[in-house]
Amino acid sequence: MRFFLGLSAILWASIALAETTATLDGPVGGWRYFGLLDRTENPRVAYPTPPIDRGIQRNRSMIEGQIKATSAARQPHTLAVNGNALSLYTDEHGRFARPYAFGAGSNSVEVRSSEGASLKRVQFYEANDQRTPARIRIFLAWDDPKAELDLHIITPDGQHAFYANPVLNNGGGLDTDSVDGPGPEMFTMTAPMHGTYLVYVNYWGNYSNGGYNFEERGNQNEVITSQINLVLNENTVNEKRESFIVPLRAIGDLLLVKTFTY
Repeated sequence: MRFFLGLSAILWASIALAETTATLDGPVGGWRYFGLLDRTENPRVAYPTPPIDRGIQRNRSMIEGQIKATSAARQPHTLAVNGNALSLYTDEHGRFARPYAFGAGSNSVEVRSSEGASLKRVQFYEANDQRTPARIRIFLAWDDPKAELDLHIITPDGQHAFYANPVLNNGGGLDTDSVDGPGPEMFTMTAPMHGTYLVYVNYWGNYSNGGYNFEERGNQNEVITSQINLVLNENTVNEKRESFIVPLRAIGDLLLVKTFTY
């Protein structure tokens, strides 16, 4: 009897895992040499289509694919890129598209189910030798597709990188500035100056099919969970990584997440 009960549990678990599958149209595994992207003058801004990229680094690539479920699945799924987790929402057909600024060297992209099971994973090597590896990379993501959060970085010389000032004259800037939730936003410096850096996150407002709004209940979750990853010397043997979970409740919240010295 115990044998049959155990076998039954295994079969049910196998069926549950088989109910959800994922495909990745890009990136694909192996080696690639990826140049700069041509950005349209009239980009679409409606999740999950690619958001406006206000950064000037122009190193972003699209991660595109589809999740197929034979039964109702809890949302969201997870997109993990080089260890950076991003809540993954899809359209009615299960398709998704998210921008990411990949660094030189080895990169990984994994789609995980809402239960944490790995659905699809690819590993590729970015061989663009004109792309200098990032020495400082700061990554912001959040779990509310109807909220708009912003990453703010203050560099040692007092310059302020954010959506209205995406490019600094010290070499730092936003590679990706998502405007339609739930991220990512990414700050990159390839030759950082020495000194103290400040990392802030701001709950700017909300976003829906009707555009931006500042209604208190215009977002999806009562508490927005944001995750900020600080990565030093990305894709090298000296890589160091810290992650911070920051809850946000009210439009206008501006929180200091981390002060660090490079």
